[in-house]
Amino acid sequence: MITRRLFLKSSGLAMFGVGAAPMWLARAADGPSPRKKVLVAIFQRGAVDGLNVVIPFGDKNYYSLRPTIAIPVPKAGGESALDLDGFFGLHPALAPLKPIYDANQLAIVQAVGSPDPTRSHFDAQDYMESGTPGRKATTDGWLNRALSPGPDVHKSPVRAVSMGASLPRALRGRNEAVAINNLSDFKVREADGAATFESMYASTLDKMLNGTGRETFDAVKLMQSIQAQAYTPAGGAKYPGGRLGQSLMQIARLIKADVGLEVAFTDVGGWDTHVNEVGQTPGTGQLANLLGNFAQSLAAFYQDLGDRIEDVAVVTMSEFGRTAKENGNRGTDHGHANVMFAFGGAIRGGKVYGEWPGLAPEQLHENRDLALTTDFRDVLSELVAKHLGNGQLMAVFPEYAQPKFRGLIVG
Repeated sequence: MITRRLFLKSSGLAMFGVGAAPMWLARAADGPSPRKKVLVAIFQRGAVDGLNVVIPFGDKNYYSLRPTIAIPVPKAGGESALDLDGFFGLHPALAPLKPIYDANQLAIVQAVGSPDPTRSHFDAQDYMESGTPGRKATTDGWLNRALSPGPDVHKSPVRAVSMGASLPRALRGRNEAVAINNLSDFKVREADGAATFESMYASTLDKMLNGTGRETFDAVKLMQSIQAQAYTPAGGAKYPGGRLGQSLMQIARLIKADVGLEVAFTDVGGWDTHVNEVGQTPGTGQLANLLGNFAQSLAAFYQDLGDRIEDVAVVTMSEFGRTAKENGNRGTDHGHANVMFAFGGAIRGGKVYGEWPGLAPEQLHENRDLALTTDFRDVLSELVAKHLGNGQLMAVFPEYAQPKFRGLIVG
């Protein structure tokens, strides 16, 4: 006998929330959903070393603090920083992102992060995903709250998607959201049992259960219709192996299928570089390998979307940065401020945003970390308001009444 839990497990899809319009699929049968603006959030779990991602080669203190793991100043050839503006440079492993920056569609925000001083991965990730630093009582996530609150006849049962087995903290909340392991592996076993189970939901007198059943099966049918179509990335895009590249390929597939996607989330771990962050040469080692896959994944996503990138904004974040000074193991420890990327058609890129606080001893946070000059909610608020069109920012980021927009969005 099939149960709801077994059905969802066998389908590779988990549905959260209630209220999806049950007739969405019938409307979709008449034609694709209108193109929507899409916000894609990528979480780099483990605290990426922002100072070796976007290198402040113009600050001499960077090299005195990191005598063995610093990335050299830009120069022709070799494993050196890729000059952005005469002061900052990209890690050489991020070379696939340089053309996007040069095309003015990749923006970088330095010295950004959470104002909460915690150095706990768990707490810092929780605060950033909830959008309420220092507040543990928040039950939902900022990305769920970012969804348009108004009525919309084209609201899709897959308007909010996370690539993974479970729903992340950022997407939990009152709005319906779905976690999908893999579109290619998506299938429903025991079809007869599933049909019986669907009819049981439809006939229940419990309105909440009936609604949940309809939205779940709407999403299931929609995912099956997408899977039935072969997918080849456009523009010669080649996604690398690994979680991030494959997740972004599936998000691109959903965007181009016009299924009504509005927000998407994926994450990638491994950034906790306490030991051997850099190899024997500056452009090698643990961090370089992670950044290489990261850059290839984002560049493939950008290329695959083609002109659809005009509807899409991508933002990256990590729970906190790492110490300005290298440790005794050629690595870095838990720090404070960090770096964020934003790219897409509406992004005013080709620029490093944020006030640079400096790396002199008296300028460091607690005498050890890059000081914070931009709250991460400033970046996310601007994307929510100007890209998604949700101006109710106090509902998205409670207790943060006056976000400071950085001018990241064109227009």
